[in-house]
Amino acid sequence: MASAAEQLAANLNFGAFSKATELKKRLWFTLGALVVYRLGTYIPLPGINPGAMAQLLSQQSSGILGMFNVFSGGALGRMTIFALNIMPYITASIVVQLLTSVSPTLEALKKEGEAGRKKLNQYTRYGTVGLAVVQAYGIAAGLESMAGGGIPAVHDPGMFFRFSTVVTLTGGTIFLMWLGEQITARGVGNGISLIIFAGIVAEMPMAIGQTLDLSRTGAISFVLIIGLALLIVATILFIVFMERAQRRILVQYPKRQVGNRVFGGESSHLPLKLNTAGVIPPIFASSLLLLPITIANFSAEGGPAWLGEVTALLGHGQPLYMLLYVTGIVFFCFFYTAIVFNPVDTADNLKKHGGFIPGRRPGKQTADYLDYVLTRLTVVGAIYLSAVCILPELLISHLAVPFYFGGTSLLIVVSVTMDTVAQIQSHLLAHQYEGLIRKAKLKGSRR
Repeated sequence: MASAAEQLAANLNFGAFSKATELKKRLWFTLGALVVYRLGTYIPLPGINPGAMAQLLSQQSSGILGMFNVFSGGALGRMTIFALNIMPYITASIVVQLLTSVSPTLEALKKEGEAGRKKLNQYTRYGTVGLAVVQAYGIAAGLESMAGGGIPAVHDPGMFFRFSTVVTLTGGTIFLMWLGEQITARGVGNGISLIIFAGIVAEMPMAIGQTLDLSRTGAISFVLIIGLALLIVATILFIVFMERAQRRILVQYPKRQVGNRVFGGESSHLPLKLNTAGVIPPIFASSLLLLPITIANFSAEGGPAWLGEVTALLGHGQPLYMLLYVTGIVFFCFFYTAIVFNPVDTADNLKKHGGFIPGRRPGKQTADYLDYVLTRLTVVGAIYLSAVCILPELLISHLAVPFYFGGTSLLIVVSVTMDTVAQIQSHLLAHQYEGLIRKAKLKGSRR
């Protein structure tokens, strides 16, 4: 079966793609949904002064707001209806998953299968609305006290502006949450990840242009740009290598005799990825940093002195920012890995099907061994993610490199691309199998 699958995968070409009508429909739906998302990033909030917002963003482009402006595809800098992007949904997902680990009621829902998963998703949606309302009100209140180049950011501040901003931003987040779910169900790839991916990729041409302008004016040397390009290529290759790396654990199945025939005696491998958590830890860590840093940035002017100090400490390349960022990445690496892979359940499943790891007793000893291997892999994965995300931060702070070349952005782009391509290949492979089955049935009916 494995050799047949490999042969089919090798034969996948544009001819097979042209015949896969279901896959083409999914791809067109995904593309259309992303176009709708990009159009929404250019619809401004009512009552906002675009010129003042552009100057404000240029002042804080190297800060945390510049980072989230990249994730939102420029919507935050233009202060459009999608300024909050999908970050409240991600934060709500973190909170629900954390509560699932400590609440027996939520843990029981998680084990109920599809019905429990739907109820947890509903709680996540409620949490998204609540967080979006809080963050939208904070943005509205902050914008009223901000000015760019002496021009107020808001034309007519007041309760009506705050109310309309909260409703608009919350509605934009809810729409993106729904759009991401539709892409996941009717398109190709993970909808939430693709929305973030589209925002990052859309800002890359502008970032390249800004970098070339800096070179033309002499702010950055041409040698530095070449070195930056080589660093980006090396980082992409490193990410691809690490994302594909896995530890294969040998699983043996005993022989059993039924009548005169002998079954079993086969061996297979249990693959454990080096980075089981994927791109989730950097996104989760970034989203948790958003709320306190945004409050500190908006309240620094005219606020207490210690708030301005906190804002300075949370800038790019600062020790406190990097410490919190790395701590969040490491924590979510272990936390999310524990959610997606349960060594006890895996050991029980192996035992039920008669499989065992050579040298390990089925049951608890197998679970302990899997937990030991997974912990070591997660340590390496956490170091890898931290290095990829922090190294560019140092370059940004010391060499004035545009933030758009951050490690988190590259990690998201490469990981989402790999996952989406893998799903496309799976659809093509399924289409090939369906064609073979139909041909086999036709031959059987003719006989």
